[in-house]
Amino acid sequence: MKLIDSKNRIGILGGTFDPIHLGHLIIGEQARMELGLSKVVFVPAGKPWLKSDEMVTSVEHREQMVRLATATNSNFQVSTVEVDRPGPSYTVDTVEMMKQELGSQAQLFLIMGADVLNELPRWREPQRLSQMCEFVVVPRASRGNPQDLESNIPGITSRIVWLNSPEIGFGSTMIRARVAQGLSIRYLVPEKVEKYITENCLYRIDR
Repeated sequence: MKLIDSKNRIGILGGTFDPIHLGHLIIGEQARMELGLSKVVFVPAGKPWLKSDEMVTSVEHREQMVRLATATNSNFQVSTVEVDRPGPSYTVDTVEMMKQELGSQAQLFLIMGADVLNELPRWREPQRLSQMCEFVVVPRASRGNPQDLESNIPGITSRIVWLNSPEIGFGSTMIRARVAQGLSIRYLVPEKVEKYITENCLYRIDR
């Protein structure tokens, strides 16, 4: 599917989104404003290879929750590039496909947390990935050692932009646990996502 005009600066926010929550939306909007992005494209992972040994909710549910969560922001867009592609989801393939579709003039900004950045050496072809996009990183309590990252991926530190974003103190794991315990997730996820989770009995241990 056609994404956006190749003249634009495009943010890419990928993830399992199991489920998507308000922290994801806050980060996406902060990156858009701070970096002057024309769009932030949310990319639900089809088969996240780093979580191959974990139970992950079906991609149909995860994609629908992302669509519900982003629908009210015209600057947010959903791409099913990883959902439509068979096999494991590799970010380098996703970014390459977007780069080819948007044209060589497009500037791509891959948005991630500092914890994810530290895992970058384990990713598929991280060096090639760093040549196609810049990394917009959300600070965490510990940023790790940039020199360790540089030794594994030469030149990576010059491709990192640290986002001035409020720290998000919750995540999808906590939300799933709260649902399983019968606790409220109100104000942690968008209202429509909360309703979707309830109606589809997601994350409940008695389903």
